[in-house]
Amino acid sequence: MRGTDASVRPHASRPQTAGRRRRWQILALLGVVLLTAAAGCAGQRPDAAGELTASVTAPQATASSPDAPDTPDTTVGKVLVVMVENHSLGQMRAGMPWLARLAERYAYAADYHGVVHPSLPNYLAIAGGSTFGVRNDASPAAHRLSGASVFGRAVAAGGTARLYADAMPQACALEPSYPYAVKHNPWAYFVDERDLCAADDVPVAQLADDVAAGDLPTVGMLIPDLCHDAHDCRLGTADAWLKRQLRPVLAGPDFTSGDLALVITADEDDDHHGNRVLTVVAHPSLERSDRVVRARLNHYGLSRSLAEVAGVRPLRQARTARSVLAAFGLTPKG
Repeated sequence: MRGTDASVRPHASRPQTAGRRRRWQILALLGVVLLTAAAGCAGQRPDAAGELTASVTAPQATASSPDAPDTPDTTVGKVLVVMVENHSLGQMRAGMPWLARLAERYAYAADYHGVVHPSLPNYLAIAGGSTFGVRNDASPAAHRLSGASVFGRAVAAGGTARLYADAMPQACALEPSYPYAVKHNPWAYFVDERDLCAADDVPVAQLADDVAAGDLPTVGMLIPDLCHDAHDCRLGTADAWLKRQLRPVLAGPDFTSGDLALVITADEDDDHHGNRVLTVVAHPSLERSDRVVRARLNHYGLSRSLAEVAGVRPLRQARTARSVLAAFGLTPKG
């Protein structure tokens, strides 16, 4: 039937078809105009006064776009180590809310351990990569250690080193003077570096000036006194002291530039939790990372990290230890 109609009325159908085509073209053109206007209105919203204002959507950045976010810089040129005393990971998280929030904001290790008991050999492990066979907390007169510390190695390599000791009566004090504890000041035990110790093992008051000037050392350590480290006082007291000392560090130019990594750890636990302690690592590249490092780490690995930023070979047992910086995805500039 379709073929018959086409052969019977060929001339009658052509004008009708052309007219319909023109009408459809006009309708299509009107549709395009209406759709364009609707799209323009959809990109607007009423402002507070009821007028329409443009609603602009920023273009999505791509990896090749100049507006794409930069990959965080994970290189580190300085490390500042801060110590707490004689508390386990669980105790520190429960009793030090400011430090716990810092751990959540940046990153922390879930399986970090002191290497032995009591305090002094743990400090020596960080500063020298060994406990040197020390098994007590006696003063430097009883433990005259020969050889290099990581502080001395950093200076010899052209870097800087400084230890800030809370309540210390004068630079590189070799005897305890409560609440200053020389057993928590490892640089004082290295007899071949006494001149360096006298120059850069300083009272904690120096910290604020170095922070403000962006002059924190390549290798640094901050040692609270026997109250502020939670040895003789509550964890809350230690937490408040850390907050007071470290908030300027976190806002200072060394940290905000990404040059400084801040490590807060404890020398040992209370002898009842496998010597597992909370160790927090703060660096701008780790902010909001929710990073929890579950690799087993210890003070020898921290000593290795200090040597790495100084650009020197790790000392003694630190040579074979797992780097704390590497475990957190940080790369030393040294």
